[in-house]
Amino acid sequence: MVVGVCKVVLALYDNGSLKGKRSVVKKVIHRTRNRFNVAMAEVEDNDVLDHAVVAFTLIGNDRRVINSRIDKVVDFIEESGIAPVADHDFDIVSY
Repeated sequence: MVVGVCKVVLALYDNGSLKGKRSVVKKVIHRTRNRFNVAMAEVEDNDVLDHAVVAFTLIGNDRRVINSRIDKVVDFIEESGIAPVADHDFDIVSY
C-alpha cells in the first residue's frame, strides 16, 4: 500500500475577510474533490487572511501512479484560476 500526502499553499492576494478566504477554499476543495477521488481539507492557518493551506491524500498500489496523480491534482488547482499555488510539498510512504 502506498500513501501520498500533499500540502498546498494558496496565495490570497486581494482577500480582505475570512468569509472571502473560506469561499475560495471551499471552491478549491469542492472542485478538486469532484474531479479527483481525494480526501481534502484546510489544515493550517485557518485565521490568516493572505494565504490558505489545504492538504489532500491519495492511496494506491504503485508509487509512480501516486506521484503522477499528485502532480495532476496540483496542476489542476493551479490551472483552475481560483487562487495561485504559492508552494506545495508532498510525501509518499509505502506500507
